Amino acid sequence: MVTTKIAKRLRILVAGGGVAGQALAFWLTRGGHGVTVVERFPSLRASGAQVDLRGQGIDAVARMGLLEEVRSHRVAEPGVAFVDSRGKPKATIMANTSGKGRQTLTSEYEIMRGDLVRILHEAAKGDTEHVFGISVEGFDQHSDRVTAHFSDGTSGEYDLLVGADGQGSRTRRALLPAGFDPYWRVGIHMAYWFVPRIASDTDIRDTCMVPGGRQIMRRSHNATETQVYFVMREDSAEASAIHRAPVEQQQKFWAERFGDAGWQTERFVEGMKDSPFFYSQEIAQVRIDNWSTGRVALAGDAAHCASPYSGMGISGALVGAYVLAGEINRSPGDLPTALATYERVLRPFVDEIQGGVNPRILRVGMPLNKHAITAFQNATALACFLHIPDLVARMSKADRGGDWQLPAYADA
Repeated sequence: MVTTKIAKRLRILVAGGGVAGQALAFWLTRGGHGVTVVERFPSLRASGAQVDLRGQGIDAVARMGLLEEVRSHRVAEPGVAFVDSRGKPKATIMANTSGKGRQTLTSEYEIMRGDLVRILHEAAKGDTEHVFGISVEGFDQHSDRVTAHFSDGTSGEYDLLVGADGQGSRTRRALLPAGFDPYWRVGIHMAYWFVPRIASDTDIRDTCMVPGGRQIMRRSHNATETQVYFVMREDSAEASAIHRAPVEQQQKFWAERFGDAGWQTERFVEGMKDSPFFYSQEIAQVRIDNWSTGRVALAGDAAHCASPYSGMGISGALVGAYVLAGEINRSPGDLPTALATYERVLRPFVDEIQGGVNPRILRVGMPLNKHAITAFQNATALACFLHIPDLVARMSKADRGGDWQLPAYADA
């Protein structure tokens, strides 16, 4: 529902109907603008694995008035267990549900990505035009407008184009110089998919460390499905290239890399073929100097992907959409100022969440040999016995986004 009368109503095109795109549509339509969201998938892409909200991301959802709706769709994941090759828990770190401090390895607000996208879409769709099955193939900028060219051969004119089209953003590629690499890599790769849930799959997330810098994670989000994650340290060209190969080749690659991993690997690999989806990615951040050029801006992962290991990817997308829309709504007649302020206000927060990803620390949790795995498990078990993770979480003054605060806007 539009809530504000504004001096100038803008026509805004959002490329990408994921978390950032739907959040942008919500805030921009509240500001009185005409928003069109185009999504290359033929329908709402309400799929994917489990995500979480932390710190400022929780605040952003609360300002949308959607926190209770998110709460009602939460996944039950009370903690994270580190298990041995037989599946026996060696240490368990529980979620911080005190409402104070910071979240631990699992958040109080765990939710399936598809459920979050649906919630945001339902909140935004009344005042937003959604077009599925097409994408923005290119654009031409003019002093007073941007002309977008779509994959179906049509074109449209808008006051602003926002690329919310993810880590591999086509919009970003068109803005950057040819050959520029926007990615900061950490030497870690991940694949995840769903398998049928069995009786031994509890609500606790299991993490099994495997020699060779590998991890297997299992988490169950409903009564019938279990999520599987294979994670590994590898710097080879083959590992970086596999994510662009056909799915069958990706699955073969991961099955071979984990063929000797033990635990429930056989079950998980067997379940690949019938999984409703399979996703393989290199863990990387998007680091670029500018998030806008003229009448084209970037949002969410397209602008500042912090990577899954930041714990703030979804929260960063929600916060970024809030700030971008807030500045546009505040200065609709002066887009250069709005876009410059968006970056000035948000950049410290992005620097904070991206800076929290330290490859050296990540590799501590992915030991190369059995002795290092045993040492990690023993140290974690002692820390849990002494309640150290719980105390640190509760006594922390800020979550992973630091002490940066969401700015106040008229529509929030």
